Amino acid sequence: MLNFIKISLAFATAVLIVGTGTVAGLFWHFSHGLPDHKQLADYQPATLTRLYAADGKLLAEYAREKRVFVPVAAMPKRVLEAFVAAEDQRFFTHPGIDFIGVVRAMVANVANPGKRPEGASGLTQQVAKNFLLTNQATLSRKIREAILAFRIEETYSKERILELYLNEIYLGSGNYGVAQAALNYFDRSLDELSLSEIAYLAALPKAPNRYNIVRNEKEAYARRDYVLHRMMEDGYITAAEAQAARAEKLQYRRRSTTEVAQADFFAEEVRRNLMAAYGEKGLYEGGLTVSTTLDPAIQNVADNALRDGLIAYDRRHGWRGAYAKIPDMSVWEEEFARIAQRRPLAGPPTWQLAVVNKVDAQSIQIVGLPDGEGTVPFAEMSWARPTLQNQTVGAAPRGPRDVVAVGDVIVVEKVEKPAGANAKPYPPKTYALRQVPNVEGGVVVMDTQTGRVLAMSGGWSYGRSQFNRAVQAARQPGSAFKPFVYLAAMDAGFTPGSIVLDAPFVYDPGHGQPLWTPKNYGGDMLGPTTVRRGLELSRNLMTVRMAQQIGMKRVVDVAKEFGVTDGMGAYLPMALGAGETTLLRMTMAYAMLANGALEITPSLVDRVQDRNGKTVYRHEPRTCRGCGEAAGNARPAAPELIDSRKPFHDPASVYQVVSMMQGVTTRGTAGRLGALGRPIAGKTGTTNDAHDNWFLGSTPDITIGVYIGFDEPRTLGSQETGGSNSVPIYEAIAKEIFKGKPPTPFRVPPGLRMVRFSYEGGTIDEVFKPNTEPGSEGYMVTPLDGSAPYSAIDPTQGPQQAGSPRRPGLSGTGETY
Repeated sequence: MLNFIKISLAFATAVLIVGTGTVAGLFWHFSHGLPDHKQLADYQPATLTRLYAADGKLLAEYAREKRVFVPVAAMPKRVLEAFVAAEDQRFFTHPGIDFIGVVRAMVANVANPGKRPEGASGLTQQVAKNFLLTNQATLSRKIREAILAFRIEETYSKERILELYLNEIYLGSGNYGVAQAALNYFDRSLDELSLSEIAYLAALPKAPNRYNIVRNEKEAYARRDYVLHRMMEDGYITAAEAQAARAEKLQYRRRSTTEVAQADFFAEEVRRNLMAAYGEKGLYEGGLTVSTTLDPAIQNVADNALRDGLIAYDRRHGWRGAYAKIPDMSVWEEEFARIAQRRPLAGPPTWQLAVVNKVDAQSIQIVGLPDGEGTVPFAEMSWARPTLQNQTVGAAPRGPRDVVAVGDVIVVEKVEKPAGANAKPYPPKTYALRQVPNVEGGVVVMDTQTGRVLAMSGGWSYGRSQFNRAVQAARQPGSAFKPFVYLAAMDAGFTPGSIVLDAPFVYDPGHGQPLWTPKNYGGDMLGPTTVRRGLELSRNLMTVRMAQQIGMKRVVDVAKEFGVTDGMGAYLPMALGAGETTLLRMTMAYAMLANGALEITPSLVDRVQDRNGKTVYRHEPRTCRGCGEAAGNARPAAPELIDSRKPFHDPASVYQVVSMMQGVTTRGTAGRLGALGRPIAGKTGTTNDAHDNWFLGSTPDITIGVYIGFDEPRTLGSQETGGSNSVPIYEAIAKEIFKGKPPTPFRVPPGLRMVRFSYEGGTIDEVFKPNTEPGSEGYMVTPLDGSAPYSAIDPTQGPQQAGSPRRPGLSGTGETY
């Protein structure tokens, strides 16, 4: 018997030695090449980036995994207890592996060979697997997982391990981390959850889809109750608390609708900029908080104004036919559903698709509407003249049959009464014929002083095309470029009162190229005309004469200085806007004219903060004196913005151009804007054959740029100009954003002289640089700097007739320019 015991002990010792050696060998073998667990010290889970409008409304979210990171110190204690009870009840005492749990799982798996094998991975092992290893179910990975678990436990506190686990764990329905799951399952933050809801979230890691409360309610409650039982067994809650929580019915609540700002083109441009600055990983995983410059109210106004302007243009150029056609009305419902799915309607939310099922003498009947059938009277389709070549139109329709036929799929909008103040209301279910424009356009609204983009509309609908005409479309600005030619002329010695000949002009480019003979819009000529009137009426011949006189190099330098374009050639046709630029760049350039040549950079982002709230980018070019300072017992002074920027161009020349541009909006090609009753420095733009139409206008506070054109350039129509289609869009925006605000005058640089001056457009107070103003003995000049009036006699030239402009001091032979 004694020998048997000795033999047994010897055998057991040998087995123990061999087993220990084997385990040690395995651990040594699999320890090589393991990931560095110390990287978890700096690990930050991928969190979503949020964009906010200037008023705090959510604009957009970008993420690969929906996650809100919450430090463990900020998590309620019960959340930690629930997950520990459910997933690893000895977490706070084991060294990384729960050996008791491992043995229990092995016994259970041997006793129940037909059932699904039980696992025994504790929280630390899950952290090792989720962060450092793959999900491959092999013995090799399990051993590596165990080794890493020991190392993690040696390096990090239990709280840090829990923080990593609870912010990384997948909890179903696209939710990563317990905080995000709380929001999306119950619309609550962690500290608002009930015990029952906490237990449910702790039940999910084992099988998120299986325990989904919506799809598998019975199993979800059973698993929740199991977690509550475990919490009670481990002493985290009392029996009474567990019973009350089990009695509570889980209320799945969709996350409440966040007030969201709608600005798809704007948000996409911000996303592109963030990608360029922070990379894909920074954008989609970095948890950035981005405060944008967007003003949602102005954006809404800009969107509506552009849409209305495109509709107005499109209607003037006729009816292009039905949206689609259904040949066989016996199956119209199926065909209509397919058409609506393949070609979803992009436009105002009040527009709908419908099918014509009857055409009468003075109306049509339509079906397929949400409220059944409807009627379109002929009065609401009489505008639909057929579209012909080059945006011309045919004869007016005489009845509905000239416009539509049975089986046509058309766009309609419910109307209550005809246009007109005293019109009688229509019967219920009356609709008007609509048409989705094929023309496109863009709008940019910018802060004149800082370059902050307050609104950006890149086209008719982001749903129809994501191409942003405000920033991605390179187009010729046409006459909208002329202010920069005139600015170069002011630098060269011209004045607003200088006389330039508006007469035929022929230019020989040489090298066997044909002669260039530009024309004025309309073909007329005014003869000798003041520079001011030339800009107000957008005279092409005067512009090229000045450009030739001063040299195109001056014009190119000014264009580059104001950021209109980078690679403009010094060719005379460029003076009429033949180079290409974008609406955003043109709006920036006009803003810098209006602010006195203070440099700005267009920005859609005010500030970017990282996941920890640290500001990593700020756009504001000015400094704030007194902002954020502790006042103590003294009365705090009002914060003051200090602008250290210096003009990069002669402010006197710039203001002369701005003054002339104000004439454009009162007496010139945009004269209808005079009704707004405020100083606006603007310029229309129309390119050759009216391919592109523009208007840009500035006040000292706001600059608005408008562009209209086809994506594949072609004529907008022989009568379409920037004044006829772009100015009304500007006017609609300006009316709304300036409503109730007093006019702000442009700041006048010191030293300029104001002279009462008669010219073709009337009598005005014209602005001259010192010693360039016209004068005569006894003619009194009122300086703009507030000094006393003086007699306008030029001692070097002798008395001149009052109001008679002097020619600029340029080299020449005496001819009139």
